[in-house]
Amino acid sequence: MATTNQGKLKSLYTQLPAGAPVTSSDLARLGISADLAVHYARSGWLSRLARGVYGRPGDTLALHPSLTLLQRKIDGLHVGGKSALEWYGLRHYVSQQSILHLYGWTTTRLPEWFVRRFPSEYHRKRLLDEQPDRPLNVGRFENREGAPLVSEPERAILELLSEVGVRQQLHEAREIMEGTYSLRADVLEQLLMHCRSVKTVRLCLQLGHELKLNWASKLDAKKLPTGSDRPWVSKSKQGLLVLKP
Repeated sequence: MATTNQGKLKSLYTQLPAGAPVTSSDLARLGISADLAVHYARSGWLSRLARGVYGRPGDTLALHPSLTLLQRKIDGLHVGGKSALEWYGLRHYVSQQSILHLYGWTTTRLPEWFVRRFPSEYHRKRLLDEQPDRPLNVGRFENREGAPLVSEPERAILELLSEVGVRQQLHEAREIMEGTYSLRADVLEQLLMHCRSVKTVRLCLQLGHELKLNWASKLDAKKLPTGSDRPWVSKSKQGLLVLKP
């Protein structure tokens, strides 16, 4: 291998953090062309994860940098719902192999290299009136630079409730909600005002009052999009869900 190539490879290893995947575009910014990246992969100096995605050979990929790479490619992608609540310590129990719940705006499939290492489910969901480049109450985890995007707890609980009757069982959602006494009522109310799902709004209000959570008494239901005066009824494999206005 030429001295110039050796220098580029050494520079790459210096700048590429352990556990972080890198794209062809990233490599190009480091002076490594697509052809040279292929040469490195064939020679065993880079590990090819997928077309245009590489990592250090023998490296174990880390979740956070892998997520941030995907978030550059998929509009609105963020950790949400049950997973976001778990990240913030709001959970009923920890499963032996937790599924990572990711939400985004576009119809897409998570790449095989990611799902194989990090069991995940992708949900295309437009639960709120918002823009994909400015999602409401989504930010860097623990406000750390370079951390993946994650729903704040108030948004995450609505994402969880929106899945009830679809992928999420009501009894588990209720058990998780029992621990949400610290939610910010003003933030939750603003999110509910932008919510497109009558089911989610009604279920949030109903469970909040049933569980006597502090934030529930502070919400002004008259401001919220609860739909018509008729009960909201849905039948699924999990049974009949009836939500009063």
